[in-house]
Amino acid sequence: MSELEVMQSEVCLLLQSYSINSHARMVLSPWIAHKSLESNHLYEDLGFKSRSEMGKFMNKNFPKLAQQKPKTKLWKKFLYEKIDKIAPACMDCSDQMNCFQCLVSELSA
Repeated sequence: MSELEVMQSEVCLLLQSYSINSHARMVLSPWIAHKSLESNHLYEDLGFKSRSEMGKFMNKNFPKLAQQKPKTKLWKKFLYEKIDKIAPACMDCSDQMNCFQCLVSELSA
């Protein structure tokens, strides 16, 4: 298994452990884990219009996990920190420690 496949599997297992039902466990968790490997913000790669839309989706399907996520932390960063990894898209980011650079520029636009 490649490192990316391992990370995808670990994110999937994390999500499955917090899923509210079998649909979230068997369909949504693998889909989110797969999309988490892509290079955009997770909400964009999942097709949501905003972070708050994604937050509502996660709260509905993974409520106990959503309760743990700090409001100031982005979902992709949060999920990968939960598995003690850095998301592939974040590896080249110059703001890994803060993870706010893209959020601040988006709010300023």
